[in-house]
Amino acid sequence: MIIKAADRIKELRELSGLTQTALAKQLSVTRSSVNAWEMGTSTPSIDKILDLADFFHVSTDYILGKDNTQYIDISYLDKEAQEMVHRLVYYCRRYYNRPPEA
Repeated sequence: MIIKAADRIKELRELSGLTQTALAKQLSVTRSSVNAWEMGTSTPSIDKILDLADFFHVSTDYILGKDNTQYIDISYLDKEAQEMVHRLVYYCRRYYNRPPEA
């Protein structure tokens, strides 16, 4: 399945619990610009793609649908909290990669 930038922008915005207006404010653009990006009727400029990537802590390739790898910046967490995040990710990998039960 081909993921479009429009789909990724909307997905990231919704996962972050932001309205189009709130995201527009963060990026210094209009709400109609964000709406047009999400509808696929226009494409963000390179500068805005970089701003989106920085804001959502993902790569530009992720926004453009070229890569499915998601990154989460946990560098601001203390060591104990980082270890908890790593354990949770490890658990999820094991749990969700299990073969279906018969």
